[in-house]
Amino acid sequence: MAKIKPFRAFRPTRDKAHLVITKPYYAYKKSYLKAKLESNPYTFIHVITPDYFMKEKPEPGSSERYQMIRNEFERFLDEGIFVKDEEPCFYIYRQTKGENVYIGIIAGASVEDYDSDHIKKHEATITQRERMFADYLEITGFNAEPVLLSYPKDEIVEDILNLVVQGRPEYEFTTTDVITHELWVIPHEYEHTLIEHFDRITDTYIADGHHRCASSSVLAERKGNKPDHPTKHFLAFFMAEDRLKIFDFNRVINDLNGHTKKEIRELLEEKFVVEKCGKNITKPEKEHQMTMYLGNKWYKLEPKEGTFDKNDIVASLDAEILTKNVLEPIFGIHDLKTDERIQFVSGDKGMKGLKKIIDKGVAKIGFALYPVEVEQIKQVADENRIMPPKSTWIEPKLRSGLTIYDLEND
Repeated sequence: MAKIKPFRAFRPTRDKAHLVITKPYYAYKKSYLKAKLESNPYTFIHVITPDYFMKEKPEPGSSERYQMIRNEFERFLDEGIFVKDEEPCFYIYRQTKGENVYIGIIAGASVEDYDSDHIKKHEATITQRERMFADYLEITGFNAEPVLLSYPKDEIVEDILNLVVQGRPEYEFTTTDVITHELWVIPHEYEHTLIEHFDRITDTYIADGHHRCASSSVLAERKGNKPDHPTKHFLAFFMAEDRLKIFDFNRVINDLNGHTKKEIRELLEEKFVVEKCGKNITKPEKEHQMTMYLGNKWYKLEPKEGTFDKNDIVASLDAEILTKNVLEPIFGIHDLKTDERIQFVSGDKGMKGLKKIIDKGVAKIGFALYPVEVEQIKQVADENRIMPPKSTWIEPKLRSGLTIYDLEND
């Protein structure tokens, strides 16, 4: 069962919302980040990077730095940039990016559901990062970046979404990356129905935010067993799984590991059917078909019979097939998380993005993969398995500072 909770969000005032919300600070180029901080006194980046202009910065991950973040957040509260809702609410958020429209419910997700594996995982987490972010949450006292959770579509929930969005949104604005953001406060008359119908959903699935979930669990354990404590829930965006957009996550390699281009092709032919495609950009068209960009030419690759276990969900993922049959034996890349010779190109940048990196000489060879399906992710999670690193690029990518969850007071 999925236990969702309305909460009293800290939210920017309507006139400043478009100035407040932000992508993670690391998503900005350094020059743009500096200009943004200098020109926009309301951006939430001031809160999350309060030491940006300091010559002597506190240690990353230190209590001192986290306390500075809390102090800056309180300044935003004192200046009326954020106001806390008077009553607990659910919220509808809609993001429109080109032809893709993402809509769902912002609510408190249950730590108990995570601990009992009703919030399903498909990525491993690092204990040190869990504890570090738990320290961050404990000292700052707020959660500003929602976890993205998917759930099987429910028609009654869909009806409520469709009814509420007919009214005027609380916020409606477009950011400079040409993405439109809208937020509605869900009327209280729908709360019981939403809670009841989510309670009928057996499991939800983490689409983005594994470390945030794990850290919230660590924090809840620290705070003890009070069932009504705010830390028993964490900030989440619930979206029907059929609304998720899963892009491919592609690979480029900085060198050929001492091989010539001809040798690479010959080695690939041992495990793959290799088809020349010329200079036209070629994108994978189906599962178990990959494309390669090498020497200004494109190739299709299809694994031969017996090169992977069709009955194993992880072994049969294209990312794993590429790792076991290409990256490890040909390029000597055994740890995708640490090897600096490999880079990852998200599918939202398209084949042109992959090609551009190689044409610039930054890398020598690129491999494009067919996108993973939702059902594959769910099967991996249901079997308590782990996806290969960088298997999926899932949208929407959510912003910080739109609805902030108070970890100290309901």
